Amino acid sequence: MEKQFLQHIYEKHQKTEAVPQTKKIGEWATEVFHLLFPEQAKDFFPSVDEIEGEIWNLGNELKIMLNATDKCKDCDNDERATLFKESLPELFRLLSADVKAIMAGDPAATSEFEIIRAYPGFHAISFYRLAHLLLKMDIPLIPRILTEFSHSKTGIDIHPGAQIGENFFIDHGSGIVIGGTSIIGENVKIYQGVTLGALSVDKALANVKRHPTVEDGTVIYANATILGGQTVIGANSIIGGNVWLTKSVPANSIVYHKPEIEVKERELA
Repeated sequence: MEKQFLQHIYEKHQKTEAVPQTKKIGEWATEVFHLLFPEQAKDFFPSVDEIEGEIWNLGNELKIMLNATDKCKDCDNDERATLFKESLPELFRLLSADVKAIMAGDPAATSEFEIIRAYPGFHAISFYRLAHLLLKMDIPLIPRILTEFSHSKTGIDIHPGAQIGENFFIDHGSGIVIGGTSIIGENVKIYQGVTLGALSVDKALANVKRHPTVEDGTVIYANATILGGQTVIGANSIIGGNVWLTKSVPANSIVYHKPEIEVKERELA
């Protein structure tokens, strides 16, 4: 093997920035949800004091991960760990509201326990809401790693920068893509395969709003594609399956894709 290749790989090893492994970050987030939602856990905390101790542990583990991340070395990671711990009641409130929205909107759901334990949509929303919380604390890299960790398990890709209101409902879920500058209002319901994406992937537009706004009470059915930062879906609209939208629609719209399917009877010999 050529020495030049080996030297190149060696130099990459010396220059690559330090970030905890994705598995480690994902396991920490999973422990957060095991604490908040024992429906997902195998071990239960027998006292309030032990729950308080676990919250301290989770904050300390976050601080250790931040200290081990090159881009966080000069940050006040004690303050961020404290902010994380203080934010847990609001995180729990938001996620509990999402569970109730799924329970109310999905006739197949038999209990909140089932949703918390088995629904990929709730898994993706959970990791998104935790990642968005960390992103608002100006924590780099880890929020994106968290949502990709969930993406690898659910097929649902939500950028941590997206702004998503309360009572968010993802039905089924696989194939959903929600871009980083998307704005989603309250009581919105999205089915599998929906894309809230950009019209252009030009790198120069990185700091521009590139993804749509979806206002309160809207339902977007399977495989609809909605593109563009100036595109606004007005409140209480219904976007049908397979619709392709690159312009705004007013509130209370019904937009549907009209398929042309022809059915003929076979002539049997």
